[in-house]
Parts: sequence; structure tokens; C-alpha cells
Amino acid sequence: MFGLSEVAIVLIIAAVVIGVKKLPELVRSAGKSARILKAEARALKEQDAEDGPARAPRVIPGETVPPKEEPRA
Repeated sequence: MFGLSEVAIVLIIAAVVIGVKKLPELVRSAGKSARILKAEARALKEQDAEDGPARAPRVIPGETVPPKEEPRA
């Protein structure tokens, strides 16, 4: 019979052999996800810059203060 350490070594070797086939796909997927996240963060930052700080609510510890209302013409 095999002991616990032998079973663990066999499982680790099997995971490495099976994982080698999937590794490039996983890395490619992680790279795509990182690029998408970076692009979305950049777009959100640009949108915030266009709106200006007057439109975004100002956060004070414990409460949120809404932006000032613009005068109606």
C-alpha cells in the first residue's frame, strides 16, 4: 500500500502534467482580463474628468453630501 506522502506526490505530479496543457490558456485569459480591467478603469477615470468634481458627491466620514444644485434658467 501507498502511504500518504506517496499519494500526495502522485497527485502533485498529475496536477502538473494536466496543468501544463491548460497553462497557456489560463495565462492568455488572465492577460485579456487584465487588459479589459485596465481599459474600463481608464474609461471611468476619463468620464469622471469630463464630469468635473462639482457633479460627484463629496464623501465625509459618516455621511455623503450631495452636489450643489445648478440654478435653473
